[in-house]
Amino acid sequence: MAIANYHLILASNSPRRKELLSGIDVGYEIRTLPDIEETYTNDTPPEKVAEFLARKKATAYLPQLKENELLITADTVVLLNDKVYGKPVDNAEARQMLRDLSGQTHRVVTGVCLTSVKKQVTFSDVSRVTFAKLTDEEIAYYVEKYRPLDKAGAYGVQEWIGYVAVKHIEGSYFNVMGLPIHRVYEELKSSFGFARK
Repeated sequence: MAIANYHLILASNSPRRKELLSGIDVGYEIRTLPDIEETYTNDTPPEKVAEFLARKKATAYLPQLKENELLITADTVVLLNDKVYGKPVDNAEARQMLRDLSGQTHRVVTGVCLTSVKKQVTFSDVSRVTFAKLTDEEIAYYVEKYRPLDKAGAYGVQEWIGYVAVKHIEGSYFNVMGLPIHRVYEELKSSFGFARK
């Protein structure tokens, strides 16, 4: 299905985002640019960081965006007591992140930016996730086996750790995976004229 007259572009190599966008039965193309800097200023409110980064990614693609294209950029962060957890730089940082999250309730915020040549819509979705207590051995096992260095907060909810550690989710599970696909679908309809025929 086409989005009105738009050709949909997903600016992400994330297998989770590809899976989620494919799940709403829309045609799209993957387009990625190397080395987009994922930085933000210290005065950015923690709950706005993901949206800020999604917009920043969109800006990098704008010069090559064609009239009939609609770009989706997204970024996910984990917040624990307003501390922002992005992607860990190495296994040691991944283990520390998971020790911090163990036995706690954190927020997962995914910011999404939908951009055409004429219009831009940005939003974010928040889910609250409660972790069981994890032992150091369990954390080490997960980090060594699953290598979660490409994931905010050093975990993927759809992997082993989600099965054994996630006690409760308030909000969208898919948002925790990396894309609040229900919100994306709503915005495609309300802001860009998508209609299922």
